[in-house]
Amino acid sequence: MAAGDSSQPIWQLMSLLFRAHPWHGVPLGDRAPEQVTCYIEITTSDTVKYELDKTTGLLTLDRPQRYSNVCPTLYGLLPQTYCGERVAQLSAERTGRVTLKGDGDPLDICVLAERPISHGDILLQAIPIGGLRMIDGDEADDKIVAVLVGDPAYGGFRDIGDCPAPLVARLVHYFETYKLAPGGTDNPCEITHTYGRDEAFDVIVRSQVDYHARYGSLELALDAALGG
Repeated sequence: MAAGDSSQPIWQLMSLLFRAHPWHGVPLGDRAPEQVTCYIEITTSDTVKYELDKTTGLLTLDRPQRYSNVCPTLYGLLPQTYCGERVAQLSAERTGRVTLKGDGDPLDICVLAERPISHGDILLQAIPIGGLRMIDGDEADDKIVAVLVGDPAYGGFRDIGDCPAPLVARLVHYFETYKLAPGGTDNPCEITHTYGRDEAFDVIVRSQVDYHARYGSLELALDAALGG
């Protein structure tokens, strides 16, 4: 690009100078929902819960893992998605719980990978193969299940039925118990269903529509605000 070239949109020029916000500034990918860009917050070796700070885009320490639970997969979020009205509507239809609302966060994703990945705050490409329909109190909080592109052990999976049943059971157990105190009974989280690839695609597309309904096109808004 020549000096003084203003032919590019301002948001593209700014991306050369500043790190993108992992939720708002990273595209989900042209091949979504069949293949998606994921932002990873937690790895399988983390004994503390890291979480994206939605204001700054920095990865922050939320809390130590409360008890002995460690997430059995890589865990993170899908950029430019939002669990709002349309995601909640599907959960309500499937569960019969008509008062459900979206949790107001990016769509969560669990990524199966055989090779160890030592830290989060990274982007990777994954292929969704299914999901877990989680209800947290009165909120829909789906967890998409995906495989790392090119992974030697899991990369060939194309539907959650390809996964060994004990692996899916571990994921279900983790999310059903990660907020439960030992000996306690007050547990807001419930996995009502596991579902396959086609429904996972539907959830992802709904979350994209929810995102654009909530935030619009941030690139166009930035160009308009800065006169691009």
